[in-house]
Amino acid sequence: MTQLKIIAELLQKASIIPVEKRTAWYKTGPGEYAEHDQFIGVPWPALRKIAKEFQGLTLVEIETFLISPINEERLLALFILINQYQKADDYFKIEIYEFYSSHLRFVNNWNLVDASAHLIIGAHLLNADKSPLLGLARSNVMWERRVAIVATWAFIRENNLNWTFKVASILLHDSHELIHKAVGWMLREAGKRQQDTLILFLDKHAAQMPRTMLRYAIEKFSTHERRKFLAHGKTKDKV
Repeated sequence: MTQLKIIAELLQKASIIPVEKRTAWYKTGPGEYAEHDQFIGVPWPALRKIAKEFQGLTLVEIETFLISPINEERLLALFILINQYQKADDYFKIEIYEFYSSHLRFVNNWNLVDASAHLIIGAHLLNADKSPLLGLARSNVMWERRVAIVATWAFIRENNLNWTFKVASILLHDSHELIHKAVGWMLREAGKRQQDTLILFLDKHAAQMPRTMLRYAIEKFSTHERRKFLAHGKTKDKV
């Protein structure tokens, strides 16, 4: 009955997303990285509200939504997991972390990764062994590689930048544009905390970085600094 009630609320909040917008935002067109994904048009604020209302779901019940082909149902499951993790005791945090880690194949669009990786994986590894990020960064699954770099956002927020640069170094030669964007984004966030440290990283690696990654990383720099790094960077991305 709870599952049916949640589905009814989702459908009540749903709206039609034009095909051209869905394809542009989430790349659901034929042959694109999210061709598999389905959307019903529920906005994030509504999903967060429903997640708060049903934050007492068991992991078994959450799994029902996390394995759904509908993107918003998977995102709802992740919002509930995040809410539970932030209020959990140490034992349940481990259980949620392991549950999330074992279901990463369903965290398979950029909005799902970006909403959850730092708040579960990152939060859990903040004061723990961070080596699981190395395995994720070297994964054959692009979404797991994105999880690895976005998870470091939790460390950045605590002024711990080492792992952002370490994971970024592994992903420098990644072929996927979504990784270029994510790495550049996290480098930019790190630079907001310690620009001098980011400059040292770029002095060493800018010439190897895909253009998109570099542009994202230097977005907050002065015009002069941006021109300097772009002049020494790659002339085009390898995609």
